[in-house]
Amino acid sequence: MTSRERVGLALDHKEADCVPLDLGGSVVSGMHVDSLYRLRQGLGLDEPGTPVKLIEPYQMLGEIGPDLIEALGVDVVPLTGTRTLFGFESQGWKPWTTFQGTPVLVPEGFNTVPEPNGDVLMYPEGDRSAPASGRMPDGGYYFDAIIRQPPLDEGELNVEDNLEEFGPIIDAELEHFRQGAENLHSRTDKAILANFGGTGFGDIAHIPAPGLKHPRGIRDVEEWYVSTVTRPDYVYKVFERQCEIGLANLEKIHGVVGDRITAVFVTGTDFGTQQGPFVSPQTYRDLYKPFHRAVNEWVHRNTTWKTFIHTCGSVRALLPDFIEAGFDILNPVQISAADMDPAELKRDFGDSITFWGGGIDTQRTLPFGSAEEVGRQVSETVSVLATNGGFVFGSVHNIKAAATTENLLALFEAFARERE
Repeated sequence: MTSRERVGLALDHKEADCVPLDLGGSVVSGMHVDSLYRLRQGLGLDEPGTPVKLIEPYQMLGEIGPDLIEALGVDVVPLTGTRTLFGFESQGWKPWTTFQGTPVLVPEGFNTVPEPNGDVLMYPEGDRSAPASGRMPDGGYYFDAIIRQPPLDEGELNVEDNLEEFGPIIDAELEHFRQGAENLHSRTDKAILANFGGTGFGDIAHIPAPGLKHPRGIRDVEEWYVSTVTRPDYVYKVFERQCEIGLANLEKIHGVVGDRITAVFVTGTDFGTQQGPFVSPQTYRDLYKPFHRAVNEWVHRNTTWKTFIHTCGSVRALLPDFIEAGFDILNPVQISAADMDPAELKRDFGDSITFWGGGIDTQRTLPFGSAEEVGRQVSETVSVLATNGGFVFGSVHNIKAAATTENLLALFEAFARERE
C-alpha cells in the first residue's frame, strides 16, 4: 500500500495496512531544528556537525528531508508557499548557529546581527531598514512577534488595512504550486498536505503581520481579541472580504494543482486554552463558523481534498460545530488539555472527524518524561485512536526544542512497533 492510499483510507475512516505517520507535513506538525539535529544524529543519518536546514524561522522548524522520511516511514509531505511568515523566501542558504549550539542553514533573509543585550531581531522581508517584526531573546528557542501597531483612531479604521496580506494570488505563486503538486505527486507516493494560506480567519500568528514592513489596522494581539467583542462588525467585515479573496484564490489554485492534493490546511486559528474553549460556542457560530462553512463547502463541492483545522487546547465543546462547519480533520488533538481524553474523543466524534496528531504529548511527556513513559503513551494513543481508521499519527503540535535524543528515538521506535 502506498502512503497516499494509507492516508486516504484513514481519512475515509477505514483501517489501512498500518497507521499513517505525519512528521513535517505542515507548520504545526514539524520539529524544532535543535531536536531535528539530535534525531538525525541519533539515527546515524549525519556526521557530527552537519547542519540541518531551517525552513520556517518563526517557529524554528527544520526540513524533514527525504532520508529521514524514508528512515521513519513518513506518509505525508507538505506543499507550501514560497515565503516564510517573515515575508522573505526560503532560498540563499547560509550557516547560523542556534543559542543551543545547533548548526543550521538559514535563508538569506534571516538577519542575525545580535543586539547589545544578545537578542536576535528579525525584519520583514529581510529589510533591516524596516522596523523589526520578531525577537528571539538571548538564549531563546523561538521568535516572538513584535507589536508595531500605532495608536488606533476609531474614525480612521479601515477594513482594507487588515487585509493587506490577503491579496489575489500572483502568477508566480500559482506556478510554484503547480510545479510543487506535480513533482510531489509524480515523484513520491506520499499524501500531500497543502497550505495555500489566506483562509485562517483571525489566526493570531498573522495578526501582527510579521511579514509586512508597515502594517496597518488592528495589529496588536490584545486589541484584536478585544475587538472580537467590542468591534464584532469590523472583524466580521474583515473575515467576509478575506473569505471572498480566499475562495477566488482557491479556485485558481485548484485549476493548476487539480486533485493531486490529499488535504488542505484551512485554518490555524486557536480556539482553546489549556482548560477550556477560548471563545463561547455562540461566538464561534456567529463570527467564525459562517466562513469556515463557506470554505469547506467550496472545497467539497469542487475538489476531492479533505479539509484540515488546527486549533490547540481544550476544544471538545466546539467539536460539534467544527464538524457541522464541514471540517474533515482535527489537529493537533491536544490530549494534555482539559476534556481531551483520547478515548472519549474517539467514542463521541471518531465517526465524524479524523484525528491528526495526539500521538505524544509535547508539553510534558516527550520533553520531561522517561523513554519508557514516551513509549507507553504512544502505544496507548495508537490503540485508542487508530481503531476503525480516522487517525493519522503525529505529535501534539510541533516537537519542541527540549526533546532529548533518547526520547525522540523512543517515540519513533514505539510507533514502529505499533505498525508491525
